[in-house]
Amino acid sequence: MNGAVLHNSKGPSVSPVAVQFVRARLGGRALSVYPGTVPDNLASAYQCQENAIDSWPDQIVGWKVARIPKEWAEKFPEPRLVGPVFSRNLHIVVNGASPACPVFEGGFAAVETELVIRVGADAPADKTDWSLTEAAEYVGSMHIGVEVASSPLATLNELGSGAVISDFGNNWGVVVGKPIDDWQRIPSISCETFVGGESVGARAASIEQGPLSALAFTLGKCAARGRPLRANSFITTGMITGVHDIRIGQQSRHVFAGYGEVFCRVVRAGPFE
Repeated sequence: MNGAVLHNSKGPSVSPVAVQFVRARLGGRALSVYPGTVPDNLASAYQCQENAIDSWPDQIVGWKVARIPKEWAEKFPEPRLVGPVFSRNLHIVVNGASPACPVFEGGFAAVETELVIRVGADAPADKTDWSLTEAAEYVGSMHIGVEVASSPLATLNELGSGAVISDFGNNWGVVVGKPIDDWQRIPSISCETFVGGESVGARAASIEQGPLSALAFTLGKCAARGRPLRANSFITTGMITGVHDIRIGQQSRHVFAGYGEVFCRVVRAGPFE
């Protein structure tokens, strides 16, 4: 797979940035610098992501969602960004299992405590504006979970939202835990994250302003891209306690007060086979 030829069905040319990021991810290797010019607008950033998606040898099974920081809002005037979640990086766990989640040695590696939504039905392809009430109707289930953020480039987040979007949204895994059966009746949920046995962050998440708002944005954004959400896809809805660095060999624990906990064990990413 390391010699894969990139193609593009959606645009006039293939981004050289997409070529280099895809080759690095296929080879399980780090990049020392950003491989080209960092996109400075949403259109070029998402075109780069589309190029990479078109050439990646795996199926999209969901999307990660993250807020665009205030310092990047002028260049990237949307509240959130999205990136694909691929089949091989989706881990649905039961009974306290700790799945092995690959990250790029020498690259960026972090874990984020998140609420994860399983989409309950195919969304309309032509609807790009969603209210929170409308989005809630597409929640098949809401779960406790983890996003594993990893990129071949250690400085990806420092380069801003254009860089993050261009490299699959800096996603390289999602762990889906138990469902929250009464999510419609609770205003918020308190969470705490542990890495290597040490507490690294604690915070409560608003169900409405967190996961439902993230889902409403993703429904519209993905439809506008020609990729409307499908039933049984999984949406990570944004970090709750922060972005927490993690090293290969470490385990994280993510506690959702009253609803259980999720574990994640980080391993070195090898070549994609």
